[in-house]
Amino acid sequence: MIYIALLRGINVGGKNKIDMKLLKQTLEKVGMNDVVTYINTGNIIFSYKVISKSELSHILEKAIHNDFELQIKVVVRSVDDIREIINAIPATWKNDKNMSSDVMFLWDEIDDESVLENLVIKPNIDSVKYVPGAILWSVDKINITKSGKTKLIGSKIYKQVTIRNVNTARKIYELMHAQKS
Repeated sequence: MIYIALLRGINVGGKNKIDMKLLKQTLEKVGMNDVVTYINTGNIIFSYKVISKSELSHILEKAIHNDFELQIKVVVRSVDDIREIINAIPATWKNDKNMSSDVMFLWDEIDDESVLENLVIKPNIDSVKYVPGAILWSVDKINITKSGKTKLIGSKIYKQVTIRNVNTARKIYELMHAQKS
């Protein structure tokens, strides 16, 4: 089975620095196969036998702690999970000079549509939708300071997501799909 490990909060603002080549070696050491990293923010595609995603998260979090002495939360999703998320992103959404569109991958503990009730969503500004495993959020950059997305940082939910822009999420799926072929 093909999986993606999404690490939260590494190599951001000079904190929790992890070299991707060393991270790749860590995953290989604990039995992950066909390990590929994508950009420096903790996106690792790999294959492994079919076990629960929570078991995989635990294995990877422990390996990262052992090798890097960092407590990093790892969200694991299968290629099928990512396909469902990508298919739910409107084709017009992008991350560019005019639009900010993100995929907020949810911890399993809060992965439920009711999570939207705890967000500040401005209907005339924000486009937000839940899909199993993620919240999809888009806003025109001209309205970014008025967006409810600015209220996310520092919230309880913010500590239980790892965010990738839609361009990165689409590329991750492309790499996962290529590895599956």
